Amino acid sequence: MAEKFRNFIGGEWVEPTTGEYFENRNPADTDDLIGLFPRSGREDLERAVASAKVGFEKWRSTPAPERGAILRRVGDIMTARKDEIARIATREMGKVLEETRGDVQEGIDTAYYAATEGRRLFGYTVPSELRDKWAMTYRRPIGVCGLITPFNFPMAIPTWKMFPALVCGNAVILKPAEDVPHTATILVEILIEAGLPPEVVQLVHGFGEEVGAALVEHPEVPVISFTGSTETGAKIGEVCGRMHKRLSLEMGGKNAQIVMPDANMDLAIDGVLWGAFGTTGQRCTATSRLLLHDDIHDEFLDRLVERTKALRVGNGLEKGVDVGPLINQAALDKVESYVEIGRQEGGEVVVGGKRATGPGLDRGFFYEPTIIRGVRPGSRLALEEIFGPVLSVIRFSDLDEAFRINNEVKYGLSSALYTSDVRAAFRAMAEL
Repeated sequence: MAEKFRNFIGGEWVEPTTGEYFENRNPADTDDLIGLFPRSGREDLERAVASAKVGFEKWRSTPAPERGAILRRVGDIMTARKDEIARIATREMGKVLEETRGDVQEGIDTAYYAATEGRRLFGYTVPSELRDKWAMTYRRPIGVCGLITPFNFPMAIPTWKMFPALVCGNAVILKPAEDVPHTATILVEILIEAGLPPEVVQLVHGFGEEVGAALVEHPEVPVISFTGSTETGAKIGEVCGRMHKRLSLEMGGKNAQIVMPDANMDLAIDGVLWGAFGTTGQRCTATSRLLLHDDIHDEFLDRLVERTKALRVGNGLEKGVDVGPLINQAALDKVESYVEIGRQEGGEVVVGGKRATGPGLDRGFFYEPTIIRGVRPGSRLALEEIFGPVLSVIRFSDLDEAFRINNEVKYGLSSALYTSDVRAAFRAMAEL
C-alpha cells in the first residue's frame, strides 16, 4: 500500500479537500512508487492563505535575530541529515547523489546566510532637505509570499526563495513541482522541528494549472516568486503586473560555451561535459551550445566525443553513474523531438541521439548524452531551450562572430568563454 502524504496548512498535516491524490514515481525506475501526494484545489489554497495571514501577524513582530536563530537551527538539522535528504531527492528527481548532496548543501548555506542577515536588517538615516526635519527608513516585511518551485533543484531553489523571505518577517506558501513533492515535505518538517511557528509556512501540493494559478491570482498574496519555463513565467508576469504584485522570475536559458584556440583544452572539455550533461541537461543554466573556433574545432570535438562516450547513464543512487534519467515521459519525448529537428536542419549526431538501453534502463526515462555538430546559427536547435542532454556544436572564425552567435538567442542567462587572453575575457564581459 503506497504511503499517502499530506499538505501542511494551518499548522497541521491535512488531507486535500478534493480527496484526490497523484502518484510520485522514481524517474529511474517507474516501478518504484514513492507515494501519493495531494492533488489540491482552490479551497486548499484559500485555507493556506488564511493561515499564512495569521502566521504573518505573529512572525512579523518576532525580532529579526530571533528569526535568524531558527534558520540557523534549520541549517544544523539539514547538515545532520544531508545524505538522507540527498537520497530522497535523487530517488524522486533522478540526478546523481553527488549533485543532490550539493543541492542540499546549497540549502544549508542559504540557511546560515539568512540566519546571519537576521542581525543585518539595517535601516538608514538620510539627510533631510528641509530645516528641522529628520528622515529615516526601516525595513518591514511585505506579507504572504507565494513560492512556486521547479523539479531540478528540489531543495536548493525552495530554500533560496524561502529563507530570505522568512528572515525578513514574511510568511510563505510553498507550491513545489509535482515531480518532487517528497523533498518539499522534508523541508517543511525540518522548519517545524527547528521551531518555526507552524502557521508561518504552508505547503500545498498539486498541479500548476490548479494550485499554482490560484496562488498567483490570489489578491492577498502580494509577492510571487517563480522558477520555471519562459512561457509560464510570461503568463505569471501578466497577472502580477495587472495586480501590482511584487514578482521574481527565473526562466529559460540557451547558454553557450565559447572556446578559443588559446584555451586550456582539458579545462574546457571538463567544463562542457559538466555544463551540458550534469543534471541530465535539466538546468536553466545548462550548456546547450558549444561554440568552437575553426582552428581547434575538429580536434576538440573528437576529444569531447570520446569523453562523452565514457559517461555512464543509470540510476543516480548507484555508484559510478554520471548521468541520471530525465524527469518524466514528456521530457523524454521533447528531447527525442529536438534531436530529430536537429537532423532535419542538417546537423550530424556524432554521439548519442537515442534512448539509453541496458540492464534496468527500460524502466526509466533515460536518454544518451548527445552531441550534434554542424548546427547553424539561427536554427531551432541553436535558439530553443531543450532541457535535456543535447549539445549543439557551432563553428566560428573570430571572437566577434562568437559574440554575435552567443547573443542571437531571445534569452541570455549564462555564458562561458575559455581563453588565456585577458583582453578577450574583459571584452566578453561587455559584449555577451
